[in-house]
Amino acid sequence: MIPQFDERGNLPPGMHEADWDELEKRFGDSARRDQLLAGLREALLVLRAAGCRTAYIDGSFVTAKEEPGDFDGCWEIAGVDTTLLDPVLLDLDHPRKAQKERFRGEMFPTFPPGDPRVSPLLDFFQHDRDGTEKGIIKIDLEGLA
Repeated sequence: MIPQFDERGNLPPGMHEADWDELEKRFGDSARRDQLLAGLREALLVLRAAGCRTAYIDGSFVTAKEEPGDFDGCWEIAGVDTTLLDPVLLDLDHPRKAQKERFRGEMFPTFPPGDPRVSPLLDFFQHDRDGTEKGIIKIDLEGLA
């Protein structure tokens, strides 16, 4: 279950597990958010087809902000056949224009929590620009329909 927002409009600290239906119900409450959900779903389906099992969603999309600009996320690289990915998901050069045009947001590869090669990305995503801790959504792609 996705918890309520804190006083800053963020999710409470931690990785909050959700399935696609819950994510859609919670964050699909405007035309803009529905556009972002459509792009996110497309990106997640491409990732799942390449063997990705878990993704994390962050950014203003998972806050109380009424009209978020895009979504930010990362995906666990373990088990992914990168030759099956849309090349835009591997183009990480700033400003990731191709990803934003194709999916309406940005997705970055990461190692899973507990992996000794863990990327600082998961930690980065769990902090505001001022360093305050915040929550992110963890989604299991196996259940994505």
